[in-house]
Amino acid sequence: MNTNTTAQIISTTELLAHWQGHRSLTRRVIEAFPEKELFEYSIGGMRTFSGMVMELLGIGGPGIKEIATGNIGELNEHFEGINTKEQLLQLWDEASNIINTYWEQIPEEKFGEEITIFGQYKGSTWSTIFYFIDNEIHHRGEAYVYLRSMGITPPFFYERP
Repeated sequence: MNTNTTAQIISTTELLAHWQGHRSLTRRVIEAFPEKELFEYSIGGMRTFSGMVMELLGIGGPGIKEIATGNIGELNEHFEGINTKEQLLQLWDEASNIINTYWEQIPEEKFGEEITIFGQYKGSTWSTIFYFIDNEIHHRGEAYVYLRSMGITPPFFYERP
């Protein structure tokens, strides 16, 4: 029995499309927030959704760029002067473009390698990217709670282009 064979379940292209589907949905969640509440509303001591989005902005684009280039960067989850939904959405769109641009530069064999992202978090490239996606889903779930508590119906979670 050959134990060295590996079945590929999903291609890197399919994984990128999956992630960008999540990013598209998260963008629609940002859009669903009233401007003031996006930056001020909180439940039970949790961060505002804008704070969570800034964390996601500090991870996704910069993380993929680091994986592609090997240039280690600092994790930055705080963006000064961002205080409108329009600014946040612009940064979101720029990050989506950065992800697409640098994703193409990651060689297929790199996905199985062990890496240390932002100079401190160890894992494989696969597990790191799964963390990026899982973290986004987690924070989007928190945003759904915020929206529902304000009487706003969030976008359907399964509508990801």
